[in-house]
This record gives sequence, C-alpha cells and structure tokens, in this order.
Amino acid sequence: MPIRFAHQPGLVVYLTAGDPSLDATREIAFAAIDAGADVIELGVPFSDPLADGPIIQRASERALAHGTRLRDVVGLAGEIRTVRPGAGLVIFSYLNPILRYGLGRFADDAAAAGVDGVLATDMIVEEAGEYLAELERAGLAPIFLAAPTSPDERLKSIAAHSKGFVYAISRTGITGTRASLTTDAAALVKRIRRWTKLPVAVGFGISNAEHVAQVGELADAAVVGSAIVELIERSQPDEAPGAVARFIKGLRLPAAALAR
Repeated sequence: MPIRFAHQPGLVVYLTAGDPSLDATREIAFAAIDAGADVIELGVPFSDPLADGPIIQRASERALAHGTRLRDVVGLAGEIRTVRPGAGLVIFSYLNPILRYGLGRFADDAAAAGVDGVLATDMIVEEAGEYLAELERAGLAPIFLAAPTSPDERLKSIAAHSKGFVYAISRTGITGTRASLTTDAAALVKRIRRWTKLPVAVGFGISNAEHVAQVGELADAAVVGSAIVELIERSQPDEAPGAVARFIKGLRLPAAALAR
C-alpha cells in the first residue's frame, strides 16, 4: 500500500500539530493540501525531540504548553481526512508517546481516523517486530528513515519492511533549513532503489523551490518541514494558512523562473 504522489515531484508537508493551536493546524493543513501538498505529516509534539533542530523543538514546546497530546493528533487526523479525503496522511512521532498510548490502541485509532501511515523516528527496523505487526493488522503503512550512513543490509531491511514510502534523510544530523542539498542524497536514493520499488521521499533541509527541483531529478517527493514550521512561527495564527499556501505554491516554480 504505497502512498501515491499526484505531482512530480510530490510534496510532503510536515506540521507540528498544536502549534500554534489544533484549530490552526487543521486550517493550515487544509490550505497546504489545496495549494498542492500530496501528503501531510502531522508531527506529534514531544518533550525530547532528539532528531529535530531548534525550529521544530520550539514548535513542540509551544504545542505541549497548549496541552497537545497524541490522542489530539489522532483526532485532528480524522478531521482532516473527513474534509480532504484524497490527501495522504501520516502521523510522525517519537516512539514514547505511541507506547504510552498503547501500541494496539494507537494502531486501531489511527486507522479509524483514516491515517495512511506512521513514521516513528526512533523506531529502528531491527527492533520493530511488534510495532510492524500492529500496524499491519490495522492496515497502516510503516515508514522508516534511511540515512546516508546506513549500510546496505540495513537499507535492504528498511526497504523490505516499509509500505508507504521510504524517507531518505538528505544528510546526517538534525532537521533544519539549509542553503544547499548535499551530494549524499542522490547516492542514498540510488542505493535505496536497489531494494524497493516504493516511492522515495527526500527530507531534512528542503526549504525552497530549487531544492524541490533538485529532489525531483532523483526521487519521487520532497519533504518540507522546518521551513514551513518557521513560517508558521513568524505568522499570526489567522494569517498562517495563507502564508503556508503561498509558500507551497512557490515551491513548484518552474526551472525558468528559478534561473531569473
């Protein structure tokens, strides 16, 4: 059950759920989908987001301060699915909130909400037996992170156990915007494609139209997170949906426009 991308390249948009509020996240998600986002990743705020840079860390802190919890994110997913039934929908979380919620209960509730897939950033494929079994039982697509430093045997295992798409990390380190993409991304995508026909999405550092165009030459989709979370941080809540929509439309500028 791969997640399909209507555009080439596809756009995966990450939002920290609950920042600045759950209502605002819902409206921003609608605006992002209408502007061309193929998949919405609803980030579950967590108190110790080790894979994330300062932008998403701040967003998590704000969302937690508002009381946002995993159950709220699952409920938000259901609201988005009802109003935008054709959009891809992924819950992006650290493992701890899922375990506290209850793995089986989470899988059932996420599936009932219409979620397509789950990405648990610190769930390593080598220890994912029970996690994979519960997601498969509920019909949810597991998505794993693949890093440039992953050896071939690990990439082969990630490819074998992924169902939605494979998330290729463009570089080592934490999330955050960058001025340019590294050469690691192209090499990693090429290695992943040895093991799977699933779509490959490239993330970590994608922040402008040039990056998206570069990703389109080597992968199926670009994941944009910190740049959008930072834009939301700088915007008034009622202005954030429009700002995000304009930003997403700008990510698809044609190559001729980028060369000017």
